[in-house]
Amino acid sequence: MSSIIIVILVTLGTLFVLLSAIGLVRMPDTYMRISVNTKAATLGVGLILVGTAVFFNDLSTTSRALVIILFVFLTAPVSAHLIGRASYFMGVKLWKGSVVDDLRGKYQKNSHVLKSEIDDTPGDNVDHSRSDDDIVK
Repeated sequence: MSSIIIVILVTLGTLFVLLSAIGLVRMPDTYMRISVNTKAATLGVGLILVGTAVFFNDLSTTSRALVIILFVFLTAPVSAHLIGRASYFMGVKLWKGSVVDDLRGKYQKNSHVLKSEIDDTPGDNVDHSRSDDDIVK
């Protein structure tokens, strides 16, 4: 019975990691790629580690797997948020099909101030409506 549970956990984990890799290639912009990788890869690694803990059925291995899962679940969303925020502030363009830009007009690129309300200081806000030729490299 435990071998069936192990196979299911590791197979589902591997499937989520595969979906994360496919999402990395298929998503149209940086922000969606970050989202796919954070969610799918974190869940996939977690399932694989739970399968490992069940397979070894040892307190030492199980505790290590749980600590790794905790570490991944705590660090992945924080790092994804920081990468997305840095990308936005550097001026990485949103996908043309994006519906909402919640930070539009709130980040001042000259003073590096992020405000909660829209600031219409001319020429000071990050502009994400540029053409592909103007992307910061």
